[in-house]
Formats: sequence, C-alpha cells, structure tokens
Amino acid sequence: MKASEIAALLGARVEGDPTVELTGVAPLDRASGRDLSFLSNAKYKGAARDSAAGALLADSADGLAGRTVLLCSNPYAAFAKAVATFHPPRPVEPGIHPTAILGVGCMVAPSAQVGPFVAIGDGTVVGEGVQIEAGCVLGRDCLVGEGCHLYPRVVLYDRTELGARVILHSGVVLGSDGFGYAQEGGRHIKIPQVGRVLVGDDVEIGANTAVDRGALEETRIGAGAKIDNLVQVAHNVQVGEHAILVAQSGISGSTRLGHHVIFAGQSGAVGHIRIGDGARVGAKSAVTHDVPDGAFVTGHPAQDHRRWLKERALSGRLDEFFQRLKRLEARVGEPKEEEQG
Repeated sequence: MKASEIAALLGARVEGDPTVELTGVAPLDRASGRDLSFLSNAKYKGAARDSAAGALLADSADGLAGRTVLLCSNPYAAFAKAVATFHPPRPVEPGIHPTAILGVGCMVAPSAQVGPFVAIGDGTVVGEGVQIEAGCVLGRDCLVGEGCHLYPRVVLYDRTELGARVILHSGVVLGSDGFGYAQEGGRHIKIPQVGRVLVGDDVEIGANTAVDRGALEETRIGAGAKIDNLVQVAHNVQVGEHAILVAQSGISGSTRLGHHVIFAGQSGAVGHIRIGDGARVGAKSAVTHDVPDGAFVTGHPAQDHRRWLKERALSGRLDEFFQRLKRLEARVGEPKEEEQG
C-alpha cells in the first residue's frame, strides 16, 4: 500500500513522499524501507532519524527532515490500527465441526464457527460471526454476542452472558463458583453460588483468568475493560467500563471498580470496598480501603503514591538516623540513676 492510502485509512496527513510503497510494520530498529514504524516518545527521535523505515507515524515532523511522515495526533494508537491493516484477524469460517456437541434448544447463527470437540449446553445462543475454537465448553442458557472470539478451551458456566466482540483467550473460565463458605461446628459449609457473570461489549480477557459468578447477583465486567492473563475476579465484583487489570492482580468479593480504573501487576483489593473512577493501583500493592476518584495509590497497605515514595525514601535512611542517634546519646551521656527513678 502507498503511504497516502495508509494515511487515508488512519486519518493522518502525509508529509514527504506519498507514493512510498509499504508492505508491513516494524519497530524503529528493525524496520526496512518497505515498513511503517512509529514515534510516540520524543526520546526516540534520534532512532527515528536513523531508522531505515520507509515511513513514520508521528505527531510532528520536526527533526525528521527528509523522512516521509504520517502526521496524526496519537501515533501509538494509529500504529495499532496499521498493524491490524497489515495483519487482519483470521476470518470466520462458518459452520459446525462434526465432533461438536450441541444441546437441546441451543441456537447457533449461520455465520458462526464452532470448532472441533466444542460442547454447547441446552438453550445457549451463539450470535452472528462468533468464533468458538477447539475444546471450548459452554454451559446451559449462555448468550454469546455477535463477533465474539473464544480461543481453545474456554469455559462458560451456565447462564454466562457475553456482549458483542468479546475476546476470551485460552483457558479463561467465566462463572465458576465464588469462594463462599459459612462455618458450623468447625466445618466449612458451602454457600451455593446462584448468580452469574455478565460481560459487556468489547471486553478482552487474557489466558487462564477466572471470573467467579455472584453468590446471589451478577459479577459484571464493564464494556471495554481489558483483563490480562492470570487474573482473579471474585464473586459479585463490579468492574467498570474500560478498566484495566494487569497480570496476577486479584479483586476480592463485592468490590466495585469505577470506570478507567487500573490495577498494575500483582496488585489486589480486599472485598466490599470501592475503587473510584480513574483510580490507579501500583504494582504489588494491596488496597484495604476505599480509594477516591483519580487517586494513585501504592504500597502494602496501599496509600497515596507520593506519601509512599516519601516513606520509602526515609526508610532507606533508617541506619543513618540510628547511627546519628547513637552519636547523640554518646554526647549527652547516660542518664543518672536518680533521673531514671
């Protein structure tokens, strides 16, 4: 494709040669003359000037004289769209594999693809353009919205609902029992988990992540949320729209996450608290109380990030403070016995 054609697709403006032929995408240090690359951080401008890329996506052509630049306000997002242009997703191949098992009363849209050894329970509905790959198991009365893609060995427990264009990677389990027990006579009595999981449009959930169904109500994943690999979302949790949960994070039961919340890797939250809209939780942090809108918290227990940084800086000087205290005590001398009494 010519640079001008790609620019038109991305809503960009070409500065330089619009006729440059581009056949792929690549990072700055590996790009060839037929590759498109991008510059979204000014500190890489030198690498962009030296790159062999045939064209660059950038928000400014300053310092890139002689280069073909596709100007746009968000080069990184434009690059993501360019990658999708050169590497489109595998097309849906409509049809039901002969080894698949369909329950009574289930409905599969004609344009959907059901792969080998898939099991679909009674009353489940699979929408238009859905891809269900090998070994997936869908329980009874599930709903899979149009354009969803379930990679191999995804499991949906009964009554799980997916909105449109949801992507579930291999090993995802939605709707498993929440971890709820009562104690009686020294024994753990299981509390039946009779709720379900509802997933909004355009959600993506990474490999081997589990989302438990609610005890009596729904566990909800808001539209546009992105959940990484190996994440645990407990029963009755409400994840807001466009939230991000990074690998090995965990959300305890009945916690509410606002929209655009971010939990960094290996962070977590106790149950029955609220994480405000746009709040961010740093890596390996443990949230034990409500977090206001827009806050950035880190640590164990999590607190305001700036306060945590200050405390960490001071803790690194504890030995220095201790030695100063010892010297001060030596100068003052030990207190007399009568003073001690």
